[in-house]
Amino acid sequence: MVGTEAASGLPKLSSPALQFEVVAAQGRARTAKMTLPHFTCETPMFMPVGTQGTVKGLTSQQLEELDCHVILGNTYHLENRPGSGLVAELGGLHKFINWRRGMLTDSGGFQMVSLLHLADITEEGVAFQSPVDGSRMLLTPEHSIAIQNRLGADIIMQLDDVVSSIDTSMARFEEATHRTTRWVDRCIRAHARPTEQNLFGIVQGGLDRNLRNISLRGLVERDLPGYAIGGLAGGEDKESFCRVVEQCTAGLPANKPRYVMGIGYPLDIVLCSALGADMYDSVYPTRTARFGVALVPTGVLKLKNAAYAQDFRPMDPNCSCMACRKYTRAFLHNLVARGLPFAAHLVTYHNVAYTQRLTRQIREAIKQQTFPDFVRSFVRAHYPRGAPPSWVLYALQAAGISYPE
Repeated sequence: MVGTEAASGLPKLSSPALQFEVVAAQGRARTAKMTLPHFTCETPMFMPVGTQGTVKGLTSQQLEELDCHVILGNTYHLENRPGSGLVAELGGLHKFINWRRGMLTDSGGFQMVSLLHLADITEEGVAFQSPVDGSRMLLTPEHSIAIQNRLGADIIMQLDDVVSSIDTSMARFEEATHRTTRWVDRCIRAHARPTEQNLFGIVQGGLDRNLRNISLRGLVERDLPGYAIGGLAGGEDKESFCRVVEQCTAGLPANKPRYVMGIGYPLDIVLCSALGADMYDSVYPTRTARFGVALVPTGVLKLKNAAYAQDFRPMDPNCSCMACRKYTRAFLHNLVARGLPFAAHLVTYHNVAYTQRLTRQIREAIKQQTFPDFVRSFVRAHYPRGAPPSWVLYALQAAGISYPE
């Protein structure tokens, strides 16, 4: 793996399956071109989650129309159904779901938190009881990588030992931090397709600064193609969240992608980008859409509310997506109130369009060297009646952005 400097003096990485070139930076924020085997992406980017190979309510063609660069698949759930062997027989996950762009698969580690009642964690791996048929699956680092090699995503994730950020046991965080580093070595040894798939490491350590530094040092020494910041978005206070992101983005290599896992709130995307992160994923935009909640520049619209019954404006007057061009809030309120599936489809389409437009705006602002103004304007839209909360001000200060100006 060779790290170089771009002609502009900005960081650049070339490796067998990933090229990453920072094309512009302002403060800690940067925008980059990331070339993967299936697609050349631009960062910062938001990646919709397709847990079982599909983003609920949308087709692959619609995701391409919305200019999604990378989508996610879930290793644990895809192995349960339909099985990575079948996916491999059909040509890999890209062909299986008819997706021509970038693909990332998680390791299954997050299920240690989401399915904790069904999981038994040891040094060997994680034994899960299937929520489908009760059968047992032992997910080891080697097994996780083998599944992901068969699925064939552009980016695959190490199996990490994930602890909820609100866990009160420091001993458990210490155990998970060191185990995650031991497990990445097992993942590296097991990885059978390093010239076709990029293995990312995951920084753990909870909210403890020392543990995060230990994890950072251990993973950076392994010289992986990219790195993720894990163990967040689990209910911790927002200032602690920002402190961890600030610490980790500063400690990760400048010439490699930085991925904050589980981040989907638009304000979090903007602030994490200001702190130097590149990639985000979350079920939030699509899951909240199924409850009739639309993302807009000022926050959210809860379309179930009776106030929208006679509101003939689009969800977002500044949005050019199909749902905003063709349908009104009143129409959507009627569908949402009756629980009709078409509402979930339209609001999901809009919410994904919103996240893609937001990340395009972030990239363009960095290129035009107007990013601080963009961030201030975005924050003001969220808090028009007063000062933003202290955690937002902390993140802005850490990013070197004065507020107000």
